[in-house]
Amino acid sequence: MPAFPGSAGVSLSAADARHLFLSAQGFGGRRTAAASRWPQIDAAVARMGLLQIDSVNVLVRSHYLPVFSRIGAYPRAALDARAFEKGKRRAFFEFWAHEASLLPLDLYPLMKWRMRRAAAGSGIYGGVHRFASENADYVAAVRAEIVRRGALAASELDDPGERSGPWWGWHKGKTALEYLFWTGEVTTAFRRGFERVYDLPERVLPAEILSAEEPREAEAIRLLVARSASALGVATEADLRDYFRLPVAETRQAIAALVEDGVLLPAAVEGWRQPAFFAADAQAPGKIGASALLSPFDPLVWHRPRTERIFDFHYRLEFYTPGPKRVFGYFVMPLLYRGALVGRVDLKADRAAGVLRVPGVFLEPKVKRPEPVVATLAAELVHLAGWLELGEIAITGEDKTALALSALL
Repeated sequence: MPAFPGSAGVSLSAADARHLFLSAQGFGGRRTAAASRWPQIDAAVARMGLLQIDSVNVLVRSHYLPVFSRIGAYPRAALDARAFEKGKRRAFFEFWAHEASLLPLDLYPLMKWRMRRAAAGSGIYGGVHRFASENADYVAAVRAEIVRRGALAASELDDPGERSGPWWGWHKGKTALEYLFWTGEVTTAFRRGFERVYDLPERVLPAEILSAEEPREAEAIRLLVARSASALGVATEADLRDYFRLPVAETRQAIAALVEDGVLLPAAVEGWRQPAFFAADAQAPGKIGASALLSPFDPLVWHRPRTERIFDFHYRLEFYTPGPKRVFGYFVMPLLYRGALVGRVDLKADRAAGVLRVPGVFLEPKVKRPEPVVATLAAELVHLAGWLELGEIAITGEDKTALALSALL
């Protein structure tokens, strides 16, 4: 495909912006129903730049889903091995980026500025930093215990302590470990279920990553902004900042430097109020007809203002909304259909019964021909249930869409 013209002030249609985003996120390729190999998994994560981690497990852990949405069924154990095994097979580390995330190892030197800032009390929960400041000897003792005993979960500390404050219900030991994690003194060795097990970076991560040259803070942020641009296709300043949750002033300086160097090109996008930027070497994609169910934590939808701007799709999480006040359901996945967001599906994995439960299906009013959308959704649900090793799909509800879906399954 031809590259975009290299001149400044490029004008893009709304469709151009949408297709650029989908292509940058890896939705231009073909998905398969068979288990994919590690190179495909690795390439999908590289396109995204990170996988957000979350504790919600009503369907499957959130970091597994974006890869499935892009390449199809794959062995989750292959991702686990690269995320949490020691040695040369390790491909990711865990840190704060767009919330808690799995990141490719080559980003580790680019995150050291964030670790230093956390130690100084910036970009870290205030209560955690205050606890560490007031309990320096206890935090040092926790680190010494990791040095002496090896990888430990907070619950395994000699003195886990009582709850020290309101932060997510953490007790003293957990708070100390999270401070050490934030400042880079420990990292995630592996997870036991969803419980984080901590160890020293030098006992977990490859030596060449730990010894890699660390760029200056401004250069690290500039490189992260460039990564954001590659992952987003075309983006506003706020979009670029949100991807790795970068500071405002430094992001603006990075964008200016990247534009001056010709790495980013300014653009005007149809319907966007704010100026936009895209990578000078971006390839102009054709129309992308990808279809997939998307995790609430998928980079395609996690920045809700951008989702509305690009897809004209209003989406909010309802995990913490009381049941009677929910509009769509607890774990609602947007439905991408031929490159457009056209609906949402509430899903639950009933593992004990071996059933993929579908409490609700909601198509957007803009869908004028629901039959092909419902047929695509039926195929997506079959693919998802097979990947999750659930032998049955149960549709709840008797509205027209639910009945049409039930008839296809």
